[in-house]
Amino acid sequence: MMSKIALVTGGQSGIGLGVAEALIGAGYKVALVSLSNPDARDVTEALERLGPDASYYSLDIRDVDHHSDVMDQVEAELGPVTTFVSNAGVPAKMRGDMLDLQPENFDFVLGVNLRGAFFLAQEAARRMLKLPEETYRSISFITSVSAEMVSIERAEYCISKSGATMMAQLFAVRLAPHGIGVFEIRPGIIETGMTAGVKDKYTTRIENGLVPAKRWGQPEDIGSTVVPIAEGQMAFATGSVISLDGGLSIPRL
Repeated sequence: MMSKIALVTGGQSGIGLGVAEALIGAGYKVALVSLSNPDARDVTEALERLGPDASYYSLDIRDVDHHSDVMDQVEAELGPVTTFVSNAGVPAKMRGDMLDLQPENFDFVLGVNLRGAFFLAQEAARRMLKLPEETYRSISFITSVSAEMVSIERAEYCISKSGATMMAQLFAVRLAPHGIGVFEIRPGIIETGMTAGVKDKYTTRIENGLVPAKRWGQPEDIGSTVVPIAEGQMAFATGSVISLDGGLSIPRL
């Protein structure tokens, strides 16, 4: 029986760390992949927290020429990847009027969130196609409610997540005949380092009903959803968008 190997981009912190922890709890060996230096504090703390079933691989996801090298290393050390979680992402470098958005800031966000994500998923998918079809394989794209909810002060981020929605649909249709499940997981307001700077602002709004569940989302909320996807429990739902936002994105009067 093939080992359960997961690759999680951005897995050393935030949502990715919550996903990695859930997968390890379900019996997976997990490769964490991000731009961070292997000796960086977030990486060493994550590896200590996750234990011996986690390994770390440094990669600038924008550097598509090195995607295959990292995948080769993961396969050599852990085995073929059966679960790929495309989670790595960056926010807008500078929030502000979209009419003042600079091309270099636009290119940076789309280079990570869309271009880099697409080509690393492409590499993972090609390798999954070489595995026996009786082995369930899955790809999960972690996007955002910003795929549909407009924030004019961070237009490039919204555009990148909207594009990622189509990316997930494309992979779902291409891979469905081969039994590879592809899902889009769409988090809402999640308590991570990325949202720390706006915590006070959003806590009040959440408590006042912005989020019907009246709480921040947690990384483990995302992790608990990725596990049944990876295990094939949702196989026939391939292509589905799963909103994890406490009701934030439900249209209301």
